[in-house]
Amino acid sequence: MTTTLTKPSVEIATAADRLFDAARSGIPCAPVRDLIMDGDVAAAYAVQTINTKRALENGRRLVGRKIGLTSLAVQKQLGVNQPDYGMLFADMARSDAEEIVLSEIMQPKVEAEIAFVLGRDLTDDQLTLADLQRAIDFALPSIEIVGSRISNWDIKITDTIADNASSGLYVLGSRPRKLGDFDLRLCGMVMEKAGEPVSVGAGAACLGNPLNAALWLAKTMARAGYPLKTGDTILSGALGPMVTVSPGDVFNVRINDLGSVRAAFLRN
Repeated sequence: MTTTLTKPSVEIATAADRLFDAARSGIPCAPVRDLIMDGDVAAAYAVQTINTKRALENGRRLVGRKIGLTSLAVQKQLGVNQPDYGMLFADMARSDAEEIVLSEIMQPKVEAEIAFVLGRDLTDDQLTLADLQRAIDFALPSIEIVGSRISNWDIKITDTIADNASSGLYVLGSRPRKLGDFDLRLCGMVMEKAGEPVSVGAGAACLGNPLNAALWLAKTMARAGYPLKTGDTILSGALGPMVTVSPGDVFNVRINDLGSVRAAFLRN
C-alpha cells in the first residue's frame, strides 16, 4: 500500500476540502481519486490528516481508531495487501440501543465487530502480540455504522482512506469482557434484523484473529507518530458482510461468549 508518487499539496488540499464540504453540507461528493492518483495511499492519508486536524481544531475529541479492509477478499478486490485505518471521535459514539437519526450519517451501512479498549499506552513500533494483550483492558461487541461522503459509495482505496476510512458512527455493548473469557478467533457472530439473520461470521474473518488487526494498527500508529493511548477504543474490523440501513431498521448483534449490542434507527 505504499507508493513513491504523491500529488502536489494543492491537490491534496482540494481533496480534503471536497470531503470536508460534503460532510458539512450532507451532500455526497464525487470521488477524490481524480485529485490523488489511484493507489497513492500516502496522499490519501495526507488528505485524512488534514481533516483530522480540522476536527481537533473544531473541538472534537479523538478517542480511538477503526480498522477497515480486514477481509482478505476485499483487500484483493481493491488491490491492497493490508488494512487501513480511520479516526474515532467522541461525537461518533452512540449508546447500546440509543435511537440513531439517519441524517447523522451519510449512506449508512452496518457491520459487527469486536472492540478493544486499552488500559495502557502503545508507543513502541516493535510491539508483540503479548504486549498488545497486556495492554487491552477489556473487549466489547460493537456495531460500526460506516458511511461515505462519496456519492453512491463509488470508492476505491484512495477514496475510502481519504474519507477517514468511510467512518460514521459506532455503538459499543455494555458488558466488558476480559480477553481470556472467550475465544477471539472462533467466536461466532450473527446480526439480525426483525429477527432474521442478515450477516454471519466469526473472529477468524478479521485477518484470522481480531488481535492481528489490532496489532497491525498499534504498530502502524506508533510508526506514524500518533500512538494509541490509554482509554482508546479500537474497532478491530468486520466479522461478517456489511448490511445497508433503511429508516426504522433495528439491528441486534450477538457474538458468542462476548455478548450483544443493538443499533436502532429512527424512521425519519
